[in-house]
Amino acid sequence: MNDLLKKNRRYNHLLKRGANISKMAEIGEAEFKGNKSLLTIGSFSFIGKANIALHDKVIIGDNVCINDGVIILTASHDVFDPKWPHKKAEITIEDYVWIGTDAMILPGVRLGRGCVVGARAVVSKSVNPGEIVVGNPAKVLNKNRNIAFDYNPCEFLATNRAWLIG
Repeated sequence: MNDLLKKNRRYNHLLKRGANISKMAEIGEAEFKGNKSLLTIGSFSFIGKANIALHDKVIIGDNVCINDGVIILTASHDVFDPKWPHKKAEITIEDYVWIGTDAMILPGVRLGRGCVVGARAVVSKSVNPGEIVVGNPAKVLNKNRNIAFDYNPCEFLATNRAWLIG
């Protein structure tokens, strides 16, 4: 089965289970575990071979790039409670965010518009718009992406390129 048919099958599978995904989004071989109706993906967003746990909402804006190996967790346990209860929290990824290879986003994080999460970073706190974070735990670099964004992370993909550009 060719790549385009596989992508369409994954897309339709998610839609049938309640996900809200733009027709202009590009979903690679990502794994979405949990309640698919908690997932929203905006236009021209790309998700590679990521792993997303849907215990709470995951809202992905437009023009977002989520690279291979990224893990997005919406739940954990309260280590300070003797009963070790399950805790969950929504994750919001605003427009033009780029999440590098093998990064991990923990429950309750909001990634502001245009921020960058470096490869293998572990993000446990929200990131402001335009900030660049790296490391474990993720720390802000002294650089900021306060620019007028004008790109489509899906455009470089061959299957989309032919359709978008002709």
